[in-house]
Amino acid sequence: MTELKKIPLDALHREQNARMVPFAGYEMPVQYSGIKAEHAAVREAAGLFDVSHMGELFIEGPEAAQELDRLITNDLTTLTVGKALYACITREDGGILDDILVYRLEDERYLVICNAGNREKVAAHFREHIRASSFEDASDRYCLFALQGPKALSILSSLGAADLKDLAPFAIQPLTLRGADTLTARTGYTGEDGFEILVENEHAESVWEAIVAGGEGEGLLLAGLGARDTLRLEAALRLYGNDLSEETNPLEAGLGFAVKLNAGDFIGKDALVAIKEAGPARKLVGFEMIGRGIARNGYPILVDGNECGIVTSGSPSPTLNKNIGLCYLPSELAEIGRTIEIAIRNKKIDAKIVETPFYKRAR
Repeated sequence: MTELKKIPLDALHREQNARMVPFAGYEMPVQYSGIKAEHAAVREAAGLFDVSHMGELFIEGPEAAQELDRLITNDLTTLTVGKALYACITREDGGILDDILVYRLEDERYLVICNAGNREKVAAHFREHIRASSFEDASDRYCLFALQGPKALSILSSLGAADLKDLAPFAIQPLTLRGADTLTARTGYTGEDGFEILVENEHAESVWEAIVAGGEGEGLLLAGLGARDTLRLEAALRLYGNDLSEETNPLEAGLGFAVKLNAGDFIGKDALVAIKEAGPARKLVGFEMIGRGIARNGYPILVDGNECGIVTSGSPSPTLNKNIGLCYLPSELAEIGRTIEIAIRNKKIDAKIVETPFYKRAR
């Protein structure tokens, strides 16, 4: 077995009574005070996540835009300096190698945030196809923190980041926090307003502690992967390894908004054009349980007694007080309102297909 890696602030999290678990090759905090409390803090006040396991890839040079655009499903030509976009990296057959965020830092410099479990695969893919530009996998030099929730802005503003109120969603800017240079983006993975803060390892602890201090009296809680998962599921945000894989494509996963088939060429475009013309054979849909039971990843889905899919994500929803989930179903069976059955411990429990996201914050 491969030895698990440690994130730079591992010791600090253990001092803060984090429960550590294996995830994507790292030991990661899954919870501190409890998943429900951490989840509620993000919805009502703020939560601070250490997501330093994520990958940070930099591409730079006069040909950077052209080379990177060839590797992603979205249209990079629309991305102006200081903005971000969501995209997939696909194989020739349209299968998803990873889903990513791309930030345009300067005219000829881009940052890609990729999933931790796919970092080596994505880096190898980039090295193979990026020839004229410089490419750096800088993941081991950086920590990434996510401050999420309705009070995230006021907490960061209390640290001297007053101009962040003018930072638009899906935008990024350099920001100095407690003397440390950071890249701070108004992005996240919880369905709430919030910020992701990229900082070099040597300054990470001081920045983390400054945010914690700024959240005193504001309801800020440290939050782990457990709450991150329930929060993202309520917002119907996909999780690679559950809802996405190399055997799924962006169109069946409901990510067509991040696939620009009328723009430039990219790896996998021809396959996705064919899938769109024929119509995806299956679709990712949301469901809520009617009967008592929690659907978990891998549980079989039945329609009219016939097994026709599996649960990809499922958990209780602390905000809605319901048990919810995502699953793939044949497209002809994927209509809103249909009753399905989920096999839970050899019992067939009724559920209903519903619209997603399950939760959407008030604007």
